[in-house]
Amino acid sequence: MEIFHATIEDAECLLELQRVAYQSEAELHNDFNIPPLTQTLDELKADFESKTILKVVDNGKLLASGQACLEAGSCHIGRMAVWPELHGQGVGSKLLSSLETVFPEANRVELFTGEFSAFNLAMYKRRGYSEFKTAKLGKTRVVFLERNLKSS
Repeated sequence: MEIFHATIEDAECLLELQRVAYQSEAELHNDFNIPPLTQTLDELKADFESKTILKVVDNGKLLASGQACLEAGSCHIGRMAVWPELHGQGVGSKLLSSLETVFPEANRVELFTGEFSAFNLAMYKRRGYSEFKTAKLGKTRVVFLERNLKSS
């Protein structure tokens, strides 16, 4: 299993993975209009201009992907997607570890997940993330989590 920077040539495969991976999130929250499911190929291609997109590959097969961007000293992680049959095998955890280090200058990492996403929330909390706010995105209430990267 290796992690690489994705390129715009990967966009179609990344979008397919994203749509499959986020079906369970949509079902949990009864909201099938979440951005990972409604994003177009052109919108994903545009993300390459402002975000770092990583992909996890094993023997040439795409296993997972995720995005990161730096804003005001914080690394914002999003669109983490793992093929459903690979959940619980450490793929997402390895991806998250890589995304957390994309911006060495970042002081903290921030991400969010749906309030009913118990698997995701448990993984983030095991890794030292703590909840700091909730918000409503469309019909879905999301939980924002953060982890400080540098001690004061």
